[in-house]
Amino acid sequence: MITVNPGVVLVDDHVLLRNGLASLIRSFGRFDVLFEASDGKDLIRQLKTSRRPDVILLDIGMPEMDGYETACYLRMHYPDIRVLALTMADTDSSVVRMLKNGAKGYILKDIDANGLERALDSIVDKGSYYSETVTEKLIDTVSRFDEPERRHFRDILTLNDRELEFMKLVCTEWTYKEIADRMYLSPRTIDGYRDALFEKLNVRTRVGLAMFAVKNGIVQLD
Repeated sequence: MITVNPGVVLVDDHVLLRNGLASLIRSFGRFDVLFEASDGKDLIRQLKTSRRPDVILLDIGMPEMDGYETACYLRMHYPDIRVLALTMADTDSSVVRMLKNGAKGYILKDIDANGLERALDSIVDKGSYYSETVTEKLIDTVSRFDEPERRHFRDILTLNDRELEFMKLVCTEWTYKEIADRMYLSPRTIDGYRDALFEKLNVRTRVGLAMFAVKNGIVQLD
């Protein structure tokens, strides 16, 4: 049986750092480094002709199309790709902004090899990665939000990949049974997803789920 390693792409305007990270990631043996890009525009160009990556390690501070803008673009056009922010910026605002823009994890460039490997393993296997430092910043920052924004941000962070997939399918014309078939789940399991999201997001109907998905950028209207 042919197996394919998870594909990783590096986006950073510092060539030496980018090349070094690519070599390090290849040494882990589990990941394929598909290509490297110097900024968001270079990434978008190469995505059109390359195998689609599972993970993009994305720098924030780039001179042309920075990480914030690039993360937003990826969330809208490639929502299945998981973005792992890799940066020297560890301010509360940069962490929150990147996560709001769709990043599934956030690590600093001074991370050691073992930490990087753990982060990649986690984001591939679990869908997200938040270091202890980043988690502390989130807890501290979100605690200063007013209640509606705090609840909104908490809701977004706690949706797992299967819940996000379900939310997108809710916005189609498919019945719950058809959604169950599409997700290879039983109708009872789908009912469980629906009821859990009703409670988590404080909505009562499928329309409410769809409105939440559109409002928070989980799906895009044409």
